[in-house]
Amino acid sequence: MSAPTLWNEAPSSGQPLKVRTVWISDIHLGTPGCQAQALLEFLKDVECDTLYLVGDIIDGWQLRRTWYWPQAHNDVVQKILRKARKGTRVVFVPGNHDEFARRYRDHNFGGVDVVEDCIHTTADGKRLWITHGDLFDGVIQCARWLAFVGDAAYEFMLRMNRHLNHLRARLRLPYWSLSKYLKLKVKRAVSYVSDFEGAVAREARKRGVDGVVCGHIHHAEMRMIDGILYCNDGDWVESLTALVEHPDGRLEIIDRSACRTAWGAAAQAQLPLDVAEPA
Repeated sequence: MSAPTLWNEAPSSGQPLKVRTVWISDIHLGTPGCQAQALLEFLKDVECDTLYLVGDIIDGWQLRRTWYWPQAHNDVVQKILRKARKGTRVVFVPGNHDEFARRYRDHNFGGVDVVEDCIHTTADGKRLWITHGDLFDGVIQCARWLAFVGDAAYEFMLRMNRHLNHLRARLRLPYWSLSKYLKLKVKRAVSYVSDFEGAVAREARKRGVDGVVCGHIHHAEMRMIDGILYCNDGDWVESLTALVEHPDGRLEIIDRSACRTAWGAAAQAQLPLDVAEPA
């Protein structure tokens, strides 16, 4: 198990990083908050045997409210489909924001397998359960209306964050995430993340696996919880992280957040401030 790697540029050799498996989630295509260009660059810089899309790839919640689909989002979809055509096994595990795709589980579209969840076996024999994780979010399961309220509140917070970073970009200051700060500092938010991680790990133990890979909470993490390897691949709204498995089975979180300084500040400054953000 490795500490997150700050991999901000293409490998110095000019060759793509070759790994056995890649997990990405919470891309939220269809929203201005989606960092599609950063993801596209990452997908160009990596080659893998299997690519897992661990939910909230397309934000159906936001698209129902406001249509937003720029060329960069289409490019991400085309890049994923191109990988599938060239032999990469692509597995899509829908989340709550793209729950419409759950009705098509056990089908294949354009080389992409749609499944409710699945088991991945690493090169060194670890069995990992792959799930988006929203089924272990008490708010979504027990008070769905509150989840939509929370979605709107998060959208408002990100919009305010955009105003702040619009100014910071003009001052050539790096991106700063209000939501990430609050997740780490606010006691209830920290408790929510901890409760979620514990619930997912307990379910993994019941299923008799060695670990779990999930998304949903936009917080990349890899640690042991009561003997279960808990992995969260983060998101492509703010964290810009992915989980990868190297050929020897070693797992690692790849952090591309510093890419934001290369192109994101300019894009941030050009975006209108009143367009809805994802949750």
